[in-house]
Amino acid sequence: MKRFARYGFAALLLAGSAIAESKLKVESLPPAVQKTVNEQTQHAKLVGLSREKEGGKTVYELETMVNDKSRDLIIDSAGTILSVEDEVALDTIPEAAKKAIQEKVAAGKITKVETVTKGSEVSYEAAYTSKSGKKAEYGVNADGTPHK
Repeated sequence: MKRFARYGFAALLLAGSAIAESKLKVESLPPAVQKTVNEQTQHAKLVGLSREKEGGKTVYELETMVNDKSRDLIIDSAGTILSVEDEVALDTIPEAAKKAIQEKVAAGKITKVETVTKGSEVSYEAAYTSKSGKKAEYGVNADGTPHK
């Protein structure tokens, strides 16, 4: 899921220039980032590539499609993968996480579920549309507790 979606519109207004994004071509990336992008797109379709400033550090978001599922990666300037978001079916995540997401969404409609891996930490995130039509996201840990 797009990284901006996590922050919400109000947070972006407050943050002002704290987060900046620009679209890129692979050729314009630093060599280490190019290498990682090329490795990660060997068996994936490149959907988008952008540079973002987060907390004063430059990171690159690589958006791909693998087997008709989205797979997004955040890569630092040294070419290290910081996080991976893989689209999955709701039934494939731990039962406690699935239950917590379903309870949160209630009468709304889940539009996408992802596993989010940062180092050895794995969490689960659902994008959904509430009964009133509002779009939102909700993240949980494997045990169903809210993910921060």
